[in-house]
Amino acid sequence: MEATAILLAAGLGTRMKSSLPKALHPIAGRPMLRHLLASCEGVFEHAVIVAGPGMEALATVAAPHPVVVQHDRLGTAHAALQAADLFGEGDVAILYADNPLIRPDTLRRLRAARAEAGLVLLAMRPADPGRYGRVITTGADVERIVEYADATPAERAVGLCNAGVICAAAPDLHRWLRAVRNDNSKGEYYLTDVIALARAEGVRVSAVEAPEDELRGVNSRGELAVAEATVQDWLRDAAMAGGATLTAPGTVFFSTDTVLAPDVTVGPNVVFGPGVIVESGAEIRAFSHLEGCRVGPGGIIGPFARLRPGTTVGAGAHVGNFVELKAAILGEGAKANHLSYIGDATIGARTNIGAGTITVNYDGYGKYRTQIGARAFIGSNTSLIAPVQIGDGALVVAGSTVTEDVPADAMAFGRARQVTKPGRAAAFRAKKEQG
Repeated sequence: MEATAILLAAGLGTRMKSSLPKALHPIAGRPMLRHLLASCEGVFEHAVIVAGPGMEALATVAAPHPVVVQHDRLGTAHAALQAADLFGEGDVAILYADNPLIRPDTLRRLRAARAEAGLVLLAMRPADPGRYGRVITTGADVERIVEYADATPAERAVGLCNAGVICAAAPDLHRWLRAVRNDNSKGEYYLTDVIALARAEGVRVSAVEAPEDELRGVNSRGELAVAEATVQDWLRDAAMAGGATLTAPGTVFFSTDTVLAPDVTVGPNVVFGPGVIVESGAEIRAFSHLEGCRVGPGGIIGPFARLRPGTTVGAGAHVGNFVELKAAILGEGAKANHLSYIGDATIGARTNIGAGTITVNYDGYGKYRTQIGARAFIGSNTSLIAPVQIGDGALVVAGSTVTEDVPADAMAFGRARQVTKPGRAAAFRAKKEQG
């Protein structure tokens, strides 16, 4: 039978001290809400997001999943109840967007456990249980959850802690949510009260344990940093398991969607922003930054290179130190090895770009493109004023400023003729020294 995941994302995240809704803070380049949705999409047939008022940006991130609004923030049980019309007929799991790192296998185990219990919850054994609610069990059954403030010393010594996620049949969950009361110090309707209501009906409640790394919440900038570190470790392990070499794994930072083919080598202190694909045999050298780009097989990037969105580096091409490419296509075997900016440009196969070359692509109003053919040679310290075309096999002499198209196999000079005045430097110094 189909199952539905309800993701509670109405929290403002006041401890974040941010105007951005808590669920939209990114981890490895992806909003927290999207991390949890990605896990749910592989396990549940449907997902519904509960947002707060004025969270249009969150609804955009949640698409195409439906979003309901909790207009009054009256607690977690109240939030879940706002989605009751979308529970469906099967099982329903209630999760929190600020617990974004739950992995699909854990959710599959949660669903499977429903075959033997009327209500299933996720639990963990954190290194420091702190002020988590304690899960009190008898054998394999959960008897109750005791909040830290209400726990006895013996109960506080229990290591099994509540992670907040529950799963039950839709009709049962709907009934229990409506029965939750708000007779507590905050006057809120708490989702954890559902456990006691289920037990009062004689329903068996069980717990599925998962690692703390998956279940810890993110409610502050410090906790966000811990979650980032966890995800980066997962991504590094996945990259190496997939056949990539990371020479200093702890210094490499990935986005969730980074794709490294087998036999890619990544040096120290490399950062992958969103949208990067690196093909087999390529090498990304130290201190390079890549975003929204593709590196072809056998390409060499860096050290200290920057590839910006819209860039494609062809097979066997080289991008060297302090070279920046933006919306550029560097053809097969082409080289831009030193101190250059190549923006809004197409560079043909086996063309050489000399040190200090700039494609002057912006005039303050619009961006213009530079086209360079195959096997061309662009001398050092050249400025190419776009829009301009350099033909196949053309040679642009070092120090040139090119403002007109250069035909194939032509040689272009775009600099003033040198004038040398013998002895003039000595005379200049003498005049200055005499005052």
